[in-house]
Amino acid sequence: MSETTRPTRAPAPVLTVPPAVRVLPARHPWRWVATAVVAVLAAMAVHALVANPVWEWPTVGRFLFSATILRSLWFTVELTLVGTAIGLVLGTVLALMRMSDNPLLTGVSFTYISVFRSVPLILQLLFWYNLAILYERIGVGIPFGPQFWSIGTQDLIGPVTAACLGLGLHQAAYFAEIVRSGFLAVDPGQREAAAALGIPQGRQFWRIQLPQALRIIVPTTGNEIIGLLKGTSVVYVMALPELFYQVQVVYSRTGRVIPLLVVAAVWYFVLTSALSVLQWFVERHYGRGSSRSQDDLPLVVLVRLVRGARARRLEASR
Repeated sequence: MSETTRPTRAPAPVLTVPPAVRVLPARHPWRWVATAVVAVLAAMAVHALVANPVWEWPTVGRFLFSATILRSLWFTVELTLVGTAIGLVLGTVLALMRMSDNPLLTGVSFTYISVFRSVPLILQLLFWYNLAILYERIGVGIPFGPQFWSIGTQDLIGPVTAACLGLGLHQAAYFAEIVRSGFLAVDPGQREAAAALGIPQGRQFWRIQLPQALRIIVPTTGNEIIGLLKGTSVVYVMALPELFYQVQVVYSRTGRVIPLLVVAAVWYFVLTSALSVLQWFVERHYGRGSSRSQDDLPLVVLVRLVRGARARRLEASR
């Protein structure tokens, strides 16, 4: 009778724990060098602004919120709003004419855009300001026939009206190309697909074409509006009380040239910064779904970094 042998059990495998891998952050020595250089230059610029008594910062503070400067500031904003409204409306009409199949409409739009983009803004303002020399009266009547009603050109087009016309008509030529480029950037296949699905043309325009075109139109339009805001300073040649002209009047009377120029620079910076923030929000609204990452404002990034550093300190203290 043979003995039964029991099978031998294999020894359990020994689990070896690998040593912890130490992850070292990437080093960027030149980034720190560039940061130090920029910090030194920024400190030098701030010191030059603060230490130099010629800037006369108390005088800047005295004139910054004076009634004369604030009235001229509001007049500058009004010129910008009126010029933008005229430019956007007329520019959109010119863009539609340029994209039309009618050769007459296309030719008129092309000629208008070419002329008004070629002539400097200051010449256009002076032309509208002196229009009464060319046409003494402007009337309404039958074309190439008698007039039923007329009025003196000098009474109809004053300095403010001439400034609004010059700014708006000049800006319309640029807005026309911006609007046209926005609509040309939309893939025509989407319109064809919408037509194949039986979507009405009005809905195709408002719900498909326009939202995509605005992604191209809004950034450039915002830059043009900011340029128009600064371009209102050109109307000083017509002796209109906008910001730059009023600053010239004040420093001619008081002799404080540098402080008054700083006042104008501060207000232009404030207005352009407000327009930039508004442009950022509009771009973010119409850019939804177009990109996964969107650039934030520097102030938003700074606040986010401060909050993150504070949260890490609180977590480390626990």
